[in-house]
Amino acid sequence: MTSVKDVRADSKPLDGNLGRGAFVFSDDYSVFDWGRMPDQLPKKGASLCAMGAYNFERLAEAGVETHYRGVLKGGEVVPLAAVSEPPTEMAIDIARTPELPHDSAGYDYDAYHEAGGDAYVVPLEVVFRNVVPPGSSLRDRSDPTDHGLEYDVWPEEPVELREPIVEFSTKFERQDRYLDRAEADRIAGHPDLDALEGCAREVNRVISEQAEAVGFTHQDGKIECLYHDGTIAVGDVAGTFDENRFSRDGVQLSKEVIRQYYRETDPEWVQAVKTAKREALASDSPDWREDVDMQPKPLPEHVLRHVANMYAAGANTYLGRELFDAPDLGSVLEHIRRL
Repeated sequence: MTSVKDVRADSKPLDGNLGRGAFVFSDDYSVFDWGRMPDQLPKKGASLCAMGAYNFERLAEAGVETHYRGVLKGGEVVPLAAVSEPPTEMAIDIARTPELPHDSAGYDYDAYHEAGGDAYVVPLEVVFRNVVPPGSSLRDRSDPTDHGLEYDVWPEEPVELREPIVEFSTKFERQDRYLDRAEADRIAGHPDLDALEGCAREVNRVISEQAEAVGFTHQDGKIECLYHDGTIAVGDVAGTFDENRFSRDGVQLSKEVIRQYYRETDPEWVQAVKTAKREALASDSPDWREDVDMQPKPLPEHVLRHVANMYAAGANTYLGRELFDAPDLGSVLEHIRRL
């Protein structure tokens, strides 16, 4: 399904009904939409599974519909509290993901919706932002004054927003792009755009409250949704160090650590990716990866170790339990600060 997890379908979604299956999380990682990178990060997949499960269970308590059914323990579907070892599989409901046709005229969302019927994955990502950290794409697409901020240019440090910003971007196009509300509404299909935004704001609230309770700052994140018979449900996973950006004591606590490391140590590859994406947007071909004539460098062993520890120790802190064998998060973040 993605570069870091696979979906196993036990029963397929048919005739307007949801299917059943599971996410199988790996220790692979991806940055800049590249796909699988040269290395793996031990315990990363389990940390995403555990944090995603925890957040889905908190969302259920808050009355938010999701596709989550539990984590898998010995083949049985159980709540996260029932496992003593980090889980790597999450039981979920599955909606249809029809083919999204593409030609020189663009993407055919009418065909996508017709094939999806009344049960499909909404082809949008709904992004929410509480803080604008360095590296945020919002800095490239807007000025601080566009958001009521009293800066002429974006400062180097993170900028806290008075109110969360919600944006919409494509999900299944070869290169994601941000959308105005009219186009987002068209691409969404049946779901009401205000309902999608309201769902995102509630997810943001639940995750932000948990983050604050454990001393994290929740900077931004996203949700993906299923639509089924008039109901919107949060899909994929939410509130992990891949989908969201957190920080603690001014240190980034998310996949952004890897992005920043590549920007500093492999700038030629990062620039080649950026150039290929930009040129692809101006052409009829969305396959920008084919135009990058170099591969990303593997991460040094000490970077892999410290980032893997960040995922595991950060999950322990967020969950409020020692599910992972990991160092204290404070010591881990000191290493991250020096990368």
